[in-house]
Amino acid sequence: MIDPQIRDHAEMKRYELEVDGEVAVVTYNLSAAGLMITETIVPVSLEGKGLASRLAKHVIADAKARGLPLLPVCPFFAGYLQKHPEHAGGVHATYRQILGI
Repeated sequence: MIDPQIRDHAEMKRYELEVDGEVAVVTYNLSAAGLMITETIVPVSLEGKGLASRLAKHVIADAKARGLPLLPVCPFFAGYLQKHPEHAGGVHATYRQILGI
């Protein structure tokens, strides 16, 4: 699900979602192997609102639309994919094996 409020700031290598004047982010590196998700950061004041999951859904959809396999090294993102194995097809084969999905 592409979320129109989430922006990919490619020059900063991060997806951003601004809420109440603060910004939740997913950082990444783009390589020949795919889209490596390195970190998910949600400000403390925004925790518990489902923003990290909202970002994850957007990143998964965006990577799929761009034909990029996901390489989730971020602990939150890896855990999200383990809880939602329906997205396993978009994960790089090596990472699927590591995550058991």
